[in-house]
Amino acid sequence: MTESVLEHRPLYAIGTVARLTGLKPDTLRVWERRYGLGASQKSASGRRQYTQGDLEHLQLVAALVARGARIGEIAGAGRKTLDSLLRQVARNGEASPEPKIRGAFVGIPLCDWLHRHQGYLAGVDALLVRAPADAVPGSVCEQLKGCDVLVLFAPRLCGAAVENALALRATLGAGRAILACESAGERAEAHARAAGLGTMPFPPEPGRLNFELGHCAAANVARRGCSDVGELVQARPREFSTEALAAAGGLSHAPGCECPRDLARLAASLASFETLSARRSARNWRDAAVHARVYAFTAQARWLVERALMAALEGCEADFAAALARRSTDEGSLGDAA
Repeated sequence: MTESVLEHRPLYAIGTVARLTGLKPDTLRVWERRYGLGASQKSASGRRQYTQGDLEHLQLVAALVARGARIGEIAGAGRKTLDSLLRQVARNGEASPEPKIRGAFVGIPLCDWLHRHQGYLAGVDALLVRAPADAVPGSVCEQLKGCDVLVLFAPRLCGAAVENALALRATLGAGRAILACESAGERAEAHARAAGLGTMPFPPEPGRLNFELGHCAAANVARRGCSDVGELVQARPREFSTEALAAAGGLSHAPGCECPRDLARLAASLASFETLSARRSARNWRDAAVHARVYAFTAQARWLVERALMAALEGCEADFAAALARRSTDEGSLGDAA
């Protein structure tokens, strides 16, 4: 019953986990066979699927092994123990990999929507619960306890929906609860806010969902005492380095076409503002939530422009590679001369 109701998102393939941990896939397979440090799920075809919790645990283990720990001595340790060990051996103020916020998303329509739009869960260790708010099995509630944010689907925002949300939030000890409703009146929304619940329309507006999740991340960072807005939201990784953008800026896809140049400049500008935005200080939750939203939208815009640049460079990959190689050679020559 639990397996059919509760689903973890995102799920990572072994190649992605290898890249994010710095471990070889063969090493991951050996650790799974010898120490049980493997994927907690498998696809219908038998492929390993790592949850966010699996990934974070392996990142800690990999960090300790890289610093001289013996895998056999730490393989069975829990996260708190691994965190403590890493703090003891970390160099130059290095910290443990920060866990993502844990989010519980309850309701079949909401889970179906998130399954189709998994990109919005990139910054969340998400647990999808395919059950109504008033019918979540006790065994599932045990796994959801202590989640940072609880998002519940309700066809209509009414007193019963508010009571169900409050009851489930209390059962789970969730930090924040939000009702996603297909319809809602002003009086019902006022009642929900007075009860300490957030509300949003269903289907969720991506910007609003990002804002709410960023707000929860900001609260977590505030409790840890961290002030860098860049840690509030996990942005998509850069598709082009600064050097690659400079090389692309010198190309044209076709005679008279300035798309690569213009897109490269725009991507570089957005990347620069993204870095600046990540360093904004957060004086309070409201300030943190606003800056986190700005940072998230900027990072998304930068990534979209980079994808547009990739499309503009189609057909001239060889010219781009040559330009990048020339730039690297020129910079190396300048470094030698200095």
